[in-house]
Amino acid sequence: MPARTVLQSSDITRALTRISHEILESNRGGSDLVLLGIPTRGAVLAERIATLLDRIEPGAGTVGALDVTMYRDDLDRHPTRTPSPTRLPAGGIDGKTVVLVDDVLYSGRTIRAALDAIGDLGRPRAVRLAVLVDRGHRELPIRADFVGKNLPTAAVERIFVKLVETDGADAVTIEGDAEGESA
Repeated sequence: MPARTVLQSSDITRALTRISHEILESNRGGSDLVLLGIPTRGAVLAERIATLLDRIEPGAGTVGALDVTMYRDDLDRHPTRTPSPTRLPAGGIDGKTVVLVDDVLYSGRTIRAALDAIGDLGRPRAVRLAVLVDRGHRELPIRADFVGKNLPTAAVERIFVKLVETDGADAVTIEGDAEGESA
């Protein structure tokens, strides 16, 4: 089955703008707010959200990146990507509201790894989760606080997030044969 485009560039921009407003509303402003993007595309999305936050409320929040590669519990089953450096804002995360940013929420294992990594880096006041796409199929009791788009999928389907900064274009596509499960 060919790839289906489910979000185009304008859809992604709208979703990130909405998420940015929701983050500010939930946090009652942008003070003591830290966005930590999970590489690769989560870090790009965190940078975009930080730019939007600054447009809405100048000086709102700081941004960094949180590599969770070595905190994953499935390293023996999946090929490991090259770890990226973790970058924390100068003020750190102690006492701050940390918003983890990722592209797709699936099993919840990446976010569990991120929570473990955060525990080694400091003690935030609160941790929230923002994702561009929530596709379901959770294996752990984790849910996103801010979701760009809920896309229920079959387990055999795959979601691909493409961003201008990493892929040359913005789009979210689904590939796979959802019908193949029942055949």
